[in-house]
Amino acid sequence: MKRLNIKRIAINTGGGDAPGLNAVIRSVVVSSVNRGWECYGIRDGYNGLLEPKKYPEGGLIPLPRSKVRGITHLGGTILGTTNKGNPLKWPAKGKGGKLIEIDRSDELIKAFRKNKIDALVAIGGDGSLGIANVLSQKGLCVVGVPKTIDNDLDKTVITFGFDTAVSFATACIDRLHSTAEAHQRIMVVEVMGRYAGWIALECGVSGTADAILIPEIPYDIHKVARKMEERWKCGANFSIVVVAEGAKPKGGTCSVVSKEIGRAEKLGGAGERVAKELQEMTGKETRCVVLGHLLRGGTPTTFDRLISLRFGAAAVRALSEGQSGIMVALDPPTVRYIPLIEATNRMKTVPTDCDIIMTARDLGICFGE
Repeated sequence: MKRLNIKRIAINTGGGDAPGLNAVIRSVVVSSVNRGWECYGIRDGYNGLLEPKKYPEGGLIPLPRSKVRGITHLGGTILGTTNKGNPLKWPAKGKGGKLIEIDRSDELIKAFRKNKIDALVAIGGDGSLGIANVLSQKGLCVVGVPKTIDNDLDKTVITFGFDTAVSFATACIDRLHSTAEAHQRIMVVEVMGRYAGWIALECGVSGTADAILIPEIPYDIHKVARKMEERWKCGANFSIVVVAEGAKPKGGTCSVVSKEIGRAEKLGGAGERVAKELQEMTGKETRCVVLGHLLRGGTPTTFDRLISLRFGAAAVRALSEGQSGIMVALDPPTVRYIPLIEATNRMKTVPTDCDIIMTARDLGICFGE
């Protein structure tokens, strides 16, 4: 494998933010500086290179060691991020002013070369790493780092940000137990996760929910209502239902809020739909709590900090070894390299026969089947 003569690398963060992003950035910068490389950060995904005039301080900012000091524990990302800046599907005005999608990837490659960037560390989820894979195929040296609170990236046991999101969601469910019992209500908790039910499943089981509705198992709301009624007959006067934002009824579809050119469809409303139907069927007062972006913010857990630092250092090692077109992935107890094409060609959804599902069923948790 040919080793590149790397002098300058860039880092970007794309898609939804996740706890641990700043830890990865710090790890990449420090590991690179220790090798004598210069590091630069691209603002807001790839926007800093494609729309540099929008940034008075420049869309490509230097990242010396001093810039990343003391950021490991911070949520968010010092580089900014976006889920609207896909260079492969860039929104532009076509004939008659109609919005269309255009491919600006060749223009982006030229921008990397113009700024003398030898390699890119792309930190993101399936969408961001799909873009990184295309850039790699066009000749850019790229190493990806798996980021998403949804944990839906394939070929890695876990993505950073997921543990923090699940831990916070579980803490919220713990708090809802007491108020649900005090008012004898059904509390419906909607969590993020898009088309994968990992967050809902793990926080639901950990928080002892009575029902968990996930995209992988289309639900029958009548069976969920029956579960609530069975609890009341046994003396339990309240219930907790966890709903993934991508959950859908049998024969139905996900609840979509909006679709826009240049970005993925926006999900929302699944929890409200379930809450309304349960109240109508059971006559029990039902409230919905949407955790939403609360799951993305805040201080990363110890696990997420550590895996973020490991991923960042591994990405730099990969570049120093001449690797490109790969993603670093957790394969306990090590971090290994996976081709980007393998990591992004399918979504990692919850297997319906996995141990956590079986555990939930043994505990009497209802999936609306």
